[in-house]
Amino acid sequence: METTTIQISKNLQKKLEERKIVANESYEEVIVDLIEDTMELSEETKRNIEESRKQIKEGKFYTHEQVKKELGL
Repeated sequence: METTTIQISKNLQKKLEERKIVANESYEEVIVDLIEDTMELSEETKRNIEESRKQIKEGKFYTHEQVKKELGL
């Protein structure tokens, strides 16, 4: 496998470190997992998102304030 070096801030390095599942997991593995997480939407999730967008366009939703009022909060 060919490798390269990249520069990242200490802050980003700390965030990547926090995302490690096991101590010896490489930053490459952490980054690959993050990329995969953003790319993998199931067909059901895609349908649910589309249905939600449709309901919003049709005005079929409650605002945060409406929910609080209904719950007496």
